[in-house]
Amino acid sequence: MVTQQITVIEAKQKDVPIYNELVGQIYGLKDIPIRARVDGYVEKISFEEGSRVEKGQLLYSIDPAPFQADVAMRESLLAEARTMMVNAKNELDRYIPLAEMKAVSRSDLDAAQASYDAATSNVEAVKANLEQARITLGFCSIRAPIDGYIGATQAREGEYVGREPNPVILNTLSRIDTIRVQFSIPEAKYLQIAREFGVRNKTEDQSEEINRGRMRPEVELILADGTRFEEKGGIDFVNSQINAATGSLLIQASFPNPNRLLRPGLYAKVRIKLGIAEGAIIIPRRCLIELQGEYSVMVVQDDNTITSRSVSVGETIGDMAIITDGLQAGEKVVIDALQKVRTGMVVEPVMTDFQSKTNL
Repeated sequence: MVTQQITVIEAKQKDVPIYNELVGQIYGLKDIPIRARVDGYVEKISFEEGSRVEKGQLLYSIDPAPFQADVAMRESLLAEARTMMVNAKNELDRYIPLAEMKAVSRSDLDAAQASYDAATSNVEAVKANLEQARITLGFCSIRAPIDGYIGATQAREGEYVGREPNPVILNTLSRIDTIRVQFSIPEAKYLQIAREFGVRNKTEDQSEEINRGRMRPEVELILADGTRFEEKGGIDFVNSQINAATGSLLIQASFPNPNRLLRPGLYAKVRIKLGIAEGAIIIPRRCLIELQGEYSVMVVQDDNTITSRSVSVGETIGDMAIITDGLQAGEKVVIDALQKVRTGMVVEPVMTDFQSKTNL
């Protein structure tokens, strides 16, 4: 009788880093909305969408004519107020010597003084209104508040902006030399991470630990195409409260982005290293047989007979799984043709080396 050849792998024992993967969204280090602070028609757009702009660079020009007219009117009011103040001053100057000579009454002098004081206050008030009008006129020129990358414009030349339902937020300017990734973790996982980094043993709360740089678990970023982002990041913000509706905690990590590869709005997986499983037994996940939530593997014994072995599965890392109970290092586990083998069957094991795509 010909003994069937069956491919097997050897259960290995090694220290395995344990990671947790969570879906996050990418933001710029700063994402600043560009708003129209006055309403009017867009006269000119002075940038290319998606380009880099510098702080102070002109972005949008809104028709200044109504605001220039307001400035001109207030300049006229200021000139008139100053004329009235000069007249009041001259009147007061005439009354002072006459009052000393008792040629006019004290009440007439007080009235002249009050008129001058009122005229002076009026000049200051009109000057303040003029300054406000000039500030408002300045809002017609919208400039970049920071260096960064400008997005798609929400308004075009000739469009009326600054009042709903027309665009109030004209664009968004992002600084992306460093990016932020926000993600949420279940409260149970949060406690695991907190214990791993010794937060419970410290006197300060977790946010303080992170802000002071004492808790900076290393995190990695897995992009949408499955590749790993070359820069590593660190957790720099943990929300102060658990979201009662979802039972999760918002966390933020930051990553250097020197090549500007990552842009705000992208989704990515955040990998957090939780610790190391020392002396863990690992096998490929494709060796596992699952039935109603229970796992087993087919093991080739020393006499080359097949036996089914119930196992407990711990963490899964990519295409590998950690076996916490039921399997010993060095045992031969069937990896292919699981449907062709059965308990008690005699086989000829053919050892193979599984090439995992997971870097353990």
